[in-house]
Amino acid sequence: MKSKYNVLVLGASYGSLFATKSILAGHDVTLVCTQAEMEVINREGTVVILPIRGREQPARIFSNQAPGKLSATTPDAVNPSRFDLIVFAMQEPQYGSPGIRQLMPRIGRSRVPCLAIMNMPPFPYLKRIPGLATESLQQCYASPEAWKDFDPRSITTASPDPQAVRPSPDELNVLQVGLPTNFKAARFASDSSTNMLRSLQADIENTRFDTEGGAIPLPVKLKVHESVFVPLTKWQMLLAGNYRCVGRDDMISIRDAVHGDIDASRGIYEWMRVLCVRLGAADEDLVPFHKYAEAARSLRKPSSAARALFAGVPDIERVDWLVQKIARQLGIDSAPIDPIVATVDHRLAINRGES
Repeated sequence: MKSKYNVLVLGASYGSLFATKSILAGHDVTLVCTQAEMEVINREGTVVILPIRGREQPARIFSNQAPGKLSATTPDAVNPSRFDLIVFAMQEPQYGSPGIRQLMPRIGRSRVPCLAIMNMPPFPYLKRIPGLATESLQQCYASPEAWKDFDPRSITTASPDPQAVRPSPDELNVLQVGLPTNFKAARFASDSSTNMLRSLQADIENTRFDTEGGAIPLPVKLKVHESVFVPLTKWQMLLAGNYRCVGRDDMISIRDAVHGDIDASRGIYEWMRVLCVRLGAADEDLVPFHKYAEAARSLRKPSSAARALFAGVPDIERVDWLVQKIARQLGIDSAPIDPIVATVDHRLAINRGES
């Protein structure tokens, strides 16, 4: 008889994708969200719209039809020790927001295994990268204090390659997946926590979804890897695409950022590969540029970072700044990405009223 896990997911937007994959595999999930999101999710459930290769119409997956149970709650009501796995599915600055800020120390002290599906790796995860001097990197985090109670051995991260957005701000329980790729996770430091992840991976892999034409496998899998460097391939994608959506005065799609100057994109991607290898990654840990460039053709909207910046937010995930500081720490010339960092700095200064 397989184990049934009780999973806590922080973030009801992007987090509902991981939650849906988990409840389809028979596990129970609690989403941590706002009061408004909680009310609609507990009343109506969630809907994830997932494209299926070879089918004109996407699948619409309703949480109330899955074998696992989905519920929602607010941060103040969470007892972390009740859960087998905790998933971080919000952008890094949000961990300092009211409610979540008070919840994070309780999670850290619980020592429940935590999996992050964030662009910005949790600060404790950086301590699992051999030879990296982490203390000077704290300033890259909008909410570094959120992570002070965490043991690096109880935290891991996954490359959040699937692309998904809420199709309407008025539909708080609906998520539309644009690019149905996989969550590529690094193992935990402990074998027992890693075995739990591998069990969840197998359950998601074996899930089938009933359609009029019969039961079919669904995209977006969880893939667990031995190397701590596998999730860092996302850094290549962010610097070559996502952050380059940000212009001085406007924003462009990820597709245009990558394919508008493919040689420049390839150059930044290769620069990032060299940095990851210097940290200790093997080439097989990383996604080749041609695969990323092909996937980017379908990404016709600006990145979440660009959308947030031009919506006026004062803080975003600063993987660009983090990478710049790591490069300088390693003695690598950061010139290829310095203009990217400067452009993001410029837009943030405007949003903060500093320019």
